[in-house]
Amino acid sequence: MTGKQKRYLRTLAHTLKPIVNLGKHGISPETKNEINYQLLEHELIKLKILDSCPITKKECADLLAEEKNFKIVQIIGKTLTLYCPHPEEPKIEIPSA
Repeated sequence: MTGKQKRYLRTLAHTLKPIVNLGKHGISPETKNEINYQLLEHELIKLKILDSCPITKKECADLLAEEKNFKIVQIIGKTLTLYCPHPEEPKIEIPSA
């Protein structure tokens, strides 16, 4: 993903509120399922890492980056922005490089 594409996604994500909160269980299978579901619905979401989360934001970003579909768009404070295009009907048109 190019810088121009990430900048475009950051612009779209600016007004979004965090949909998924990562708490004391960190990234559990249930949390991954919720993230997958929300990405399928919205394509672009924000995650909030709570103070009770046992892993750091960097570890969280690394774990999520291992998933084949997730793209980390931005990390600000304890908020991560993720993007994953819908497999059949993408809603967000990303500008070409």
